[in-house]
Amino acid sequence: MKQGSEHGGIIANLIVLLFIVALCALVYFARHPIMRFLAESWVVDEPAAHADAIVVLGDDNFYADRATHGAELYRQGVASLVVASGRRLRPDAGISELMEHDLVERGVPKEKILRFTHDADSTIEEARAVAKLAADHHWKSLVIVTSNYHTRRTRYIFEKVFPPGVTINVASARDGEFDPERWWEKRESIKLFTRELAGMAEAMWELRSVEKGSANGAEVVENHANSLPGLWTISSQFPPKICSCYLHSLSAVISLRF
Repeated sequence: MKQGSEHGGIIANLIVLLFIVALCALVYFARHPIMRFLAESWVVDEPAAHADAIVVLGDDNFYADRATHGAELYRQGVASLVVASGRRLRPDAGISELMEHDLVERGVPKEKILRFTHDADSTIEEARAVAKLAADHHWKSLVIVTSNYHTRRTRYIFEKVFPPGVTINVASARDGEFDPERWWEKRESIKLFTRELAGMAEAMWELRSVEKGSANGAEVVENHANSLPGLWTISSQFPPKICSCYLHSLSAVISLRF
């Protein structure tokens, strides 16, 4: 009986081992479709047929892919105004001026471009600045143009920060450094995607207490560093701002690693 039991145990272990080997082989041979599916699912592309304005987010790449797509949407008649959003680099110059130049080169009349210079150094801060601009102009619908790998985080942040009554649609601009179908083959693409995942985690942490479409979403984000700890257990040990800094550091480490 004992030998039979041992023999049955060996067979069971072999079956488990063969199953694990087969599973690993399946994952290995299916790795490309899996990684392609992950990237394609991450990209959001939902431009509206019409909006009050097209907002092209700052920090465009070397090829001006965001400006190119913003100009395409303008020529399609999505909106009669294009907002060139960009950080201030000097007291009298910033990224918005460069983006305006790119948009004009791509066929957008200069009088149809609104240069929007701000001091934001993150997507959350840029969304907050754009929300104030939209309120000042009484815009009720916007198409936000950004790089393909950045679209899902952008949609999450803008929907959290903007008040109810403002429709946000995100348009995906192709990026010369990120091809969702082959992103794992390039070091820069891997860095962009992994850094974006870390950025999404950081945004979810910072905005966790903000209701989607909250009327005072911008104010909540602005004062988040001074808010009381949230419901998560970890919040009782680490203030929100510190946790956000850790996540931001993780994003920086990922950039250096690749």
